[in-house]
Amino acid sequence: MGINCTGKIVIARYGKIFRGNKVKNAVLAGAIGIILYSDPADYYAPGVDPYPDGWNLPDRGVQRGNVLNLNGAGDPLTPGYPAKEYIYRYKVNEGVGIPKIPVHPIGYHDAEVLLYAMGGPAAPDSTWKGALNVSYNIGPGFVRNISTRKVRMHVHTNNKVARIYNVIGIIRGAVEPDRYIILGGHRDSWVFGGIDPSTGAAVLQEVARSFGKMKTEGWRPKRTIIFASWDAEEFGLLGSTEWAEENARVLQERAVAYINTDSSIEGNYTLRVDCTPLLYKLIYNLTKEISSPDEGYENKSLYDSWLEKDPAPENNSYPRINKLGSGSDFEAYFQRLGIASGRVRYTKNRKTDKFSNYPVYHTVYETFELVERFYDPTFKKQLAIAKLRGKLVYELADSQVIPFDCRDYGEALKGYSDRIYKLAKKHEEQLKTYRVSFDPLFSAVGNFSEAAAEFHRRLEHVDRKDPVAVRIMNDQLMFIERAFIDPLGLPGRKFYRHVIFAPSSHNKYAGESFPGIYDAMFDIESKTDLHGAWEEVKRQISIAAFTVQAASETLKEVA
Repeated sequence: MGINCTGKIVIARYGKIFRGNKVKNAVLAGAIGIILYSDPADYYAPGVDPYPDGWNLPDRGVQRGNVLNLNGAGDPLTPGYPAKEYIYRYKVNEGVGIPKIPVHPIGYHDAEVLLYAMGGPAAPDSTWKGALNVSYNIGPGFVRNISTRKVRMHVHTNNKVARIYNVIGIIRGAVEPDRYIILGGHRDSWVFGGIDPSTGAAVLQEVARSFGKMKTEGWRPKRTIIFASWDAEEFGLLGSTEWAEENARVLQERAVAYINTDSSIEGNYTLRVDCTPLLYKLIYNLTKEISSPDEGYENKSLYDSWLEKDPAPENNSYPRINKLGSGSDFEAYFQRLGIASGRVRYTKNRKTDKFSNYPVYHTVYETFELVERFYDPTFKKQLAIAKLRGKLVYELADSQVIPFDCRDYGEALKGYSDRIYKLAKKHEEQLKTYRVSFDPLFSAVGNFSEAAAEFHRRLEHVDRKDPVAVRIMNDQLMFIERAFIDPLGLPGRKFYRHVIFAPSSHNKYAGESFPGIYDAMFDIESKTDLHGAWEEVKRQISIAAFTVQAASETLKEVA
């Protein structure tokens, strides 16, 4: 729009994307400060009272949250290495992802005062307008009669190195103690943390208690189970990432799966699942064994209510499963180490609930009473999530053959490659001009699907009484996710090493497929060196094709 933000303080609405990406955008635009506010359009559901009489955000409610752009680095002073006493630390001004400008959040009561006085042209379209009684002019500066006014930001931040504590519990496996299933979630919170993380931390505690009770009765899982209560997640996934860095060599060799246990609810409408395609069938099967907690579905399964309320857009005979992005503690395990991962929770109605997150997210109003009175008064939703997370850990730890299905990965890869090609076809002339071909990627995806089908045919006939034969097949299943890891990482994001999935460069919360190709093509028409830009697209296609082909080789019969 041609507005010069250099030397200006900017104001931005919370919602849609990760707040840290907003700060990064402000820095790139030359701003010297940014104010973030929660607009009622994004944090106020129609017909619902503000807390404490309802679950909407009061006008003085302020959303907290970190605004780091770590890109998987963990502790910003020790990127790539565990923040132990003996590890070299960068100076704060050298740290990874720490904002160079002040950032401050406010509620919409205070934001309305600033926005009411904003000058400049009107908002370009309705998407720029929120629900406050203001014109939503975009600036710069204020309207004529107060045009000389200025905004000053006074932000007092404490930068210090502090000790954090992860709490780890282990049940040693009886048959394969060197194969690990990790159930991990954080316990630190912004203020009371009534939903985030307490509804998840409670599930972790209850699942651990249940497994402990089984152990006292003589049961022991085939594989080792690790229960992890992470610290400092809200400061940038620090506890989980530092533990992953400290134990990376062991985890790369021994970890089968990581199941995340952050918040159990972010709404109360239906189930939400984000996971690797390897877990699709297991989750579908397990949700058929759990009764739905939803009103009107008393005699139906969780799978039934999930399917009816949120079918997959590409195939409505199955429920929707989302790609893993970031924003919680699975990040280092999946995106950096290539450990099969998943997360499940209850969510809002994506068709009708247009507000971001739940309205009082990360505010002082996120209390136990909020959960008990409004979100889950019977605690049945949280119980259903506890059962599903517990069943996932049990099946992964105790099944003779690891319950992964590589064929679903093949199907997913086909969908992702078709999607990225469809995106590229919007530049059909450039594809011809610069001789860009997706054929190697399509060929590799086809080879992977064939290898996956053949692998599962062999798996059906493996001698279950031969522990070595079973172990060979299990190792192939365990390492298939690892096969998608590129040790060099993504361009500019070396700690995101998964070639198939990564958090979006433009919204950390969202998952992107074939992120190297996607990022290379993003906004490509505005690049000054089009030849160089399309050469990078070709390079990323070749990396993706090689990685998928190499992954297919790992599924072939052991020589």
